[in-house]
Amino acid sequence: MARSLKLVCASLRRQRFHTSGSHSKGQTAAEHLWLTRHLRDPFVKAAKVESYRCRSAFKLLEVNDRHQILRPGLRVLDCGAAPGAWSQVAVRRVNAAGADPSAPVGFVLGVDLLHIFPLEGATFLSPADVTDPRTIQRVRELLPGGRADVILSDMAPNATGIRSLDHDRLISLCSSLLDVAPDVLHPGGTFLCKTWAGSQSLGLQKRLAEQFQNTRTVKPRASRKESSEVYLLATQYQRVKGPVED
Repeated sequence: MARSLKLVCASLRRQRFHTSGSHSKGQTAAEHLWLTRHLRDPFVKAAKVESYRCRSAFKLLEVNDRHQILRPGLRVLDCGAAPGAWSQVAVRRVNAAGADPSAPVGFVLGVDLLHIFPLEGATFLSPADVTDPRTIQRVRELLPGGRADVILSDMAPNATGIRSLDHDRLISLCSSLLDVAPDVLHPGGTFLCKTWAGSQSLGLQKRLAEQFQNTRTVKPRASRKESSEVYLLATQYQRVKGPVED
């Protein structure tokens, strides 16, 4: 379901949808309700106005406004990047496209199992599995100096509808990404990942606290109130395996 919503989000940028009192042919009541709510969502409308690929851009924008995790010159690894909205934000904030000639030029690398349409200032690996060692090797080859200053993850598994199972699967994804941090994340770096609140969250938070100086839980306004979605933000990475590369 999570990947399906990403595809819907991407397609909404290219199509015009209209709702009426009757459901479209083949559309379930739940799908109709979701689409109606989506089209009324102020963040969806704002995304269209500001040319972001998806409303999720405003989640990262708010986190960055509060905590300043993206700055010109930084190297960013965007995991679960499709359709590319977080990469858009990152490109602008780290000056990856060189739009500001007076500021350092950063780098943005996005990875996703889904195809991502090209974006000026970003490099994409797709389709690719960021938990695959072969992908990590390619990531290190592409990142300047072989490491990222910031790892972003808006990844989510396809939802089964079983809350506990979906939670466990998402925590497993975040843990897998944290496993590769010693090979990818530069000392002093930042890690931001999406989770769904549940019984395994404390274990992930404990791992983050062991490897980062500061950790916190954030819920941007663009995360719907009824959703259990929260983001874990960890800064000042201090656990590195092997030689450090600049």
